[in-house]
Amino acid sequence: MTEQTELLREIRDLLRVIAEPGLAARDAKPRESLARIVGRSPSKGKAVLLMDGSRTQKAISEESGVDQGNLSKMVKALRDALLIGPDDKHPKLVISVLSNFFEKTQE
Repeated sequence: MTEQTELLREIRDLLRVIAEPGLAARDAKPRESLARIVGRSPSKGKAVLLMDGSRTQKAISEESGVDQGNLSKMVKALRDALLIGPDDKHPKLVISVLSNFFEKTQE
């Protein structure tokens, strides 16, 4: 990885932290739906965070520890709530959440 790429990633991460309050206000209802669908399951939360469009459902299932059947049901619920894009095979969350989003919702 080049030094420039690393610097750009650091800048992106800082901008996400700064923008989070505004994004949270804008996405309050979708985030509420997301938290309801995921529930208190840490493995489902991990699965959702892996939904960036680059992984198949099978890969997400293996990395998160969520059973493939349960993951498929969750993907359907997320699609019905308009929280993922149209490709169910490579699900991608359409709202942004920080990596600790599910920890905050469980408190």
